[in-house]
Amino acid sequence: MQNNGTTSLQIRRMTYAALYLAIAMVLPFITGQIPEIGAMLCPMHIPALLCGFMCGWPWGMTVGFIAPLLRSVLFGMPVMFPSAVAMAFELAVYGGMAGFLRQKLPRKKGITYAALLISMVAGRLVWGAVRVILAGLSGSTFTWALFLAGAVTNAVPGIILQLVLIPILVLAMERAGLSLIPHEKKEQI
Repeated sequence: MQNNGTTSLQIRRMTYAALYLAIAMVLPFITGQIPEIGAMLCPMHIPALLCGFMCGWPWGMTVGFIAPLLRSVLFGMPVMFPSAVAMAFELAVYGGMAGFLRQKLPRKKGITYAALLISMVAGRLVWGAVRVILAGLSGSTFTWALFLAGAVTNAVPGIILQLVLIPILVLAMERAGLSLIPHEKKEQI
């Protein structure tokens, strides 16, 4: 294997992705110390989104998919079926969409918010679709009320936290030179 810029970039992406995966394992322990809203802060969503924004869609999607499954196996939370399985698809879409949109959309003020909102909505819709499929496989039902409660009502603190924190962190990390996503327009020049 030759040591060139592409290899170095891939190693940096892999290292960052491992860091985001580690954060996804640890962050729920920290937010869990706030019993009233700890789980409602959606702590594993943040590293999946950041990984997508900083490392690109393949890495964000991979970290998002692995994080809830690995955490379920290691710590028993979230419960594997149906929670961790549905979250795996949701967070994969979060990380994948964040990275994809970050690369494709222009780097203008407000675009990070747009990419974040699109990623969050798409992830929640996928979560709902997977929950419907899993409910059908298990012989139970997943109603519209359960979807709204799980995707919106119970997640309001996490949604607010993500909308405030993620753009600030993305901007700070980009200014620090920590973004590993080349912008499509820059590559064509």
